[in-house]
Amino acid sequence: MIRLLIADDQELMREGLRVMLSPQPDIEVVGEAASGSELVQVASTTGADVALVDIRMPGMDGIAATRELQRAPRPPRVVILTTFDHDEHVYDALRAGATGFLLKTTPPGRLVEAVRAAAEGESLLSPEIAQRLAERFARGPRPVADGVPAELAELTPRELDVLRLIARGLSNTDIAAELVTSMATVKTHVNRIFRKLGVAERAQAVVLAYECGFVRPERVC
Repeated sequence: MIRLLIADDQELMREGLRVMLSPQPDIEVVGEAASGSELVQVASTTGADVALVDIRMPGMDGIAATRELQRAPRPPRVVILTTFDHDEHVYDALRAGATGFLLKTTPPGRLVEAVRAAAEGESLLSPEIAQRLAERFARGPRPVADGVPAELAELTPRELDVLRLIARGLSNTDIAAELVTSMATVKTHVNRIFRKLGVAERAQAVVLAYECGFVRPERVC
């Protein structure tokens, strides 16, 4: 059972998400929050697996709350769900530790899939969001990164292919279809990429791929 938190300052939005997700047999809404600080407090007492988090909330916003959640021994995987798709929000959310970033216009079925995928450790970037992120890094000087890991050069050609697809926002299922291979094989490649890059999850690999210039719109270097 996936234990889910919903954080949004609009009661109507929280209610809509709860009504949409609660009927799923494998999802249980264990808490709600109307602000970032309330989210951090509720998360500490519910043991949630996934949190759907709005960016714009009073006081501590969703990105700051996401960053604060990462201090917990077992933080929930955060999926940012917002009406705002500004490039800096995508980048800042992923840097803060968010597992995914979806717009509130996301179809209900896709949102359910996103919660399940996040619980399994996959990052969720809709193709349009992934493209906007790529375009931001292509427009000018890249944001200052902590450094490009030497481990990038250790990735095999197939692992580089998988990293490209991860950065495009594809799930493991999508990658398996794209490469005409099994889910088990994809998961093996993903785990090896994490280990070689020294990252803990997909979102961190996505940020690294863009920061180092490995992924760009219409071209991969």
